[in-house]
Amino acid sequence: MLKRRSAGVIMHISSVPSDYGIGVFDENCMRFADFLADMKFSYWQVLPFNPIDHANSPYCSASAFAGNILFIDPKGLYDMGLCTAEEIKSNIYNGSPYTADYDFANKSRLALLKTAFGRIDSETARKIKEFESENPWLTDFSYFMAVKEANGFKPWWEWNKEFAHYNLFIQNHKHDYEERSAFWKFCQYIFFMQWQKIKSYANGKGVKIIGDMPIYVAMDSADVWANLNEFLIDEKKLKPEKVAGVPPDYFSEDGQLWGNPIYNWEEMDKNGYKWWLSRIKNALGTYDVVRIDHFRAFASYWEIPADSKTAKTGEWKKGPGMKLFGKVFELLPDAPIIAEDLGVFGSDVVKLLKDTGFPGMKVVQFGFDPDSDSTHLPHNADKNSVSYVGTHDNNTILGWLWEAGERERKFALDYAGFDGENWGDGGYRSKSCRKIIECVWRSASDTAMIAFQDMCGFGSDARMNIPGVPEKNWRFRTTKETIDSVDKEYFKKINSVFKRS
Repeated sequence: MLKRRSAGVIMHISSVPSDYGIGVFDENCMRFADFLADMKFSYWQVLPFNPIDHANSPYCSASAFAGNILFIDPKGLYDMGLCTAEEIKSNIYNGSPYTADYDFANKSRLALLKTAFGRIDSETARKIKEFESENPWLTDFSYFMAVKEANGFKPWWEWNKEFAHYNLFIQNHKHDYEERSAFWKFCQYIFFMQWQKIKSYANGKGVKIIGDMPIYVAMDSADVWANLNEFLIDEKKLKPEKVAGVPPDYFSEDGQLWGNPIYNWEEMDKNGYKWWLSRIKNALGTYDVVRIDHFRAFASYWEIPADSKTAKTGEWKKGPGMKLFGKVFELLPDAPIIAEDLGVFGSDVVKLLKDTGFPGMKVVQFGFDPDSDSTHLPHNADKNSVSYVGTHDNNTILGWLWEAGERERKFALDYAGFDGENWGDGGYRSKSCRKIIECVWRSASDTAMIAFQDMCGFGSDARMNIPGVPEKNWRFRTTKETIDSVDKEYFKKINSVFKRS
């Protein structure tokens, strides 16, 4: 896996067509797997499956292990005899098919799942217990969500002391929350049961799933609540001592203050990185390949005092490096991992990439600087890498062309071999965009990736995320008609011509 010429498409589940305001694990996912297989794509890349935050981001979650219950297919609950056709109607969405409505999906799906949970039989209850025994993370997560729900979904450090301190809760109160926690166990059981059917179907078509793993976890998460000693947290004040971010650079004079708690790597080393091994093993059971976001932090990371107003006051700290990945390889010798190594980094990151053998990433948009010979340009890509037309954080390639400076745009078009004048013409058959796509497909990288929006030739209004802009992200959706309109013959041809079939 990842060691042969191949290609894939980025499309998150939330973007897949459905009747429910957001994509779900239904026949539309299977049709999308058929769509990829028909064009001889080998990979389907998705964003993290974890529960989302208030801004709908899957990169700041209540759990590094749990799944987003909004992806649960209501019809699947009907097929199990847990709800009626009439009850499903409350989940049918009448708004735009081009925008994910998270508020609607959350309210309607949660209510339907509550109804369904009240109808499970003894055999389903037995299977849920078996699922919990195979997934130890589920116990803490279900308690976390049960108490969180009882507290109006406030962050855990605002709960009563007896509940905010995990050990006190387990000693004195967990039995009071068995019934509430059972509901959240049920939801996770259904989520992973439905997903495994989709994954098995895709795998049967020759399509492997690339999943995404954010390196950091949210402060308001079951992971932090139940494992305080694994993070740099003041256990008396229940506040982080240090938080994550990146230093000032060309793009931001203040740097980026993410606010996630920093790992207590010294403590993790003492127990053999047990939490990380569990997380990576779980991810590789959910997906076929895992892309680890902000991989550079394993070599060195930017640590910022928690009371800082900007990221300027941080300092570089040494990460666990091969001490962690040595343990990973003991457990999973051939772990298929992609290292997101974008941004500014030094020799320590280069060495860690070499030592792990993981492929890094190239993004062609980052290479179009007329004054440099960027490592992101396809002619500089090494074989052991994954080259992207753009990621979920990038503009679409057509949007980039429209918004780029004149010199950058001219360089990109010249580099790609576009010799026309009307570079913005052509819609989804735009020759300028196709020339850039073909540059990426022609590269030496073992794997080439394209976002679905770029297959369609969409503009910037279709991008998935604008980093640093907290609103109106993660909302892109598409329709069956749009998927059917994609020029399959073109992508089948370039996959064949550039030996990526």
